[in-house]
Amino acid sequence: METKRQNCNDSCLDNGKITGNIRHVEENIRLACQRAGRSAEDVTLIAVSKTKPLPMLMEAYRYGCRHFGENKVQELTDKYEKMPKDIKWHMIGHLQRNKVKYIVDKVYLIHGVDSLKLAEEISKESLKKNVVSHILVEVNIAGEETKYGISKEETEELVREISVLPSIKVEGLMAIAPYVENPEKNRQYFVELQQLSVDIKRKNIDNVNMNVLSMGMTGDYEVAIEEGATYIRVGTGIFGERHYETV
Repeated sequence: METKRQNCNDSCLDNGKITGNIRHVEENIRLACQRAGRSAEDVTLIAVSKTKPLPMLMEAYRYGCRHFGENKVQELTDKYEKMPKDIKWHMIGHLQRNKVKYIVDKVYLIHGVDSLKLAEEISKESLKKNVVSHILVEVNIAGEETKYGISKEETEELVREISVLPSIKVEGLMAIAPYVENPEKNRQYFVELQQLSVDIKRKNIDNVNMNVLSMGMTGDYEVAIEEGATYIRVGTGIFGERHYETV
């Protein structure tokens, strides 16, 4: 696990609950990797800290967490200014084109790119700020009408279109599986995303890596790891239930 440690919850101010949650997640990661014959070092834990106050993030940081995920630009930029500068920020929510300029020089990885227009805006703003933006293409792997993401069938074409843009690099794929009570029901989607990643990697497209597979959240990350996830996004399992107040 690149992120050696992680985050927590409101009850986190209650001395070490976050730390205990992170340790529990790390142990689950270790066991899932063991079942899959993988090394736990190949899985990066992203602490999804959206809506959580800074003291909770700092408890996770002190434990050793360095990867944090946010889904709103304003919240990410606010926390970026106030938190230590060695943190790797992940933009995991839907990114509007008019907000791109605020984050391209602050984020480590943009997870939710699902259109050429958004990629073009990221490229344009990255050129202006003289940075290279690393992105994942978001796939609506289950074909849910309520989810963002491109269809599985259109993914390779979008990857090829993005690959020729300057100052942007495709690092892999991302998906949000359906909410299910039984995580086994999502295994088929994780298998499909992993296979899609392998298929695209075989094409050896210039300026494209398929080394990152961002899939799996609190309810299903163990199954996602068993099927090849390299990044998992855990919020509730670290911080507890979300409370939507202003940070």
